[in-house]
Amino acid sequence: MSSADEILDIVDEDDRVVGQSPRGAAYTEGLRHRCVFIQARDSEGRLFVHRRTPDKLVFPSLYDMWVGGVVGAGEAYDDAALREAEEELGVSGLPAPEFLFKFLYDDGAGRTWWSSVYEVRCELPVNPQVEEVAWYDFLPEEEVERRLGEWEWVPDGLDAYERLRAYRATG
Repeated sequence: MSSADEILDIVDEDDRVVGQSPRGAAYTEGLRHRCVFIQARDSEGRLFVHRRTPDKLVFPSLYDMWVGGVVGAGEAYDDAALREAEEELGVSGLPAPEFLFKFLYDDGAGRTWWSSVYEVRCELPVNPQVEEVAWYDFLPEEEVERRLGEWEWVPDGLDAYERLRAYRATG
């Protein structure tokens, strides 16, 4: 089964399930679904940053400071966060990612999803999926900040990053 055929829960503005749809159709029809964003740091506190592959359904070839993805139909956010982090980092045995907050992403152009934000410490050697990740490195946060204006980043990831900074500033 291709990723476009994966079945997702379709949700309303209050994150209540109102139906199901294949992932590809959810994207093309702008149906609201669920996603997880996990900030992965190594033992030195550096942030996992990667460039998405050119064949991704959404935001191909852009940089991202998150691992994550869609929540499958009937799947809990917490379960999706662990599954996605392990898949994208290419590891098994990660600790459960820590939930931080949830927000509704909406770019005003038909891309909208409930987004659950997590963080996890990855002290294992990573081996990211070649289907998902074209380039990666663990970067100090200061370098990520410098690169924000230089690299083309996924817009939902930038939004989540700004929200995380605000969350940490008030928390």
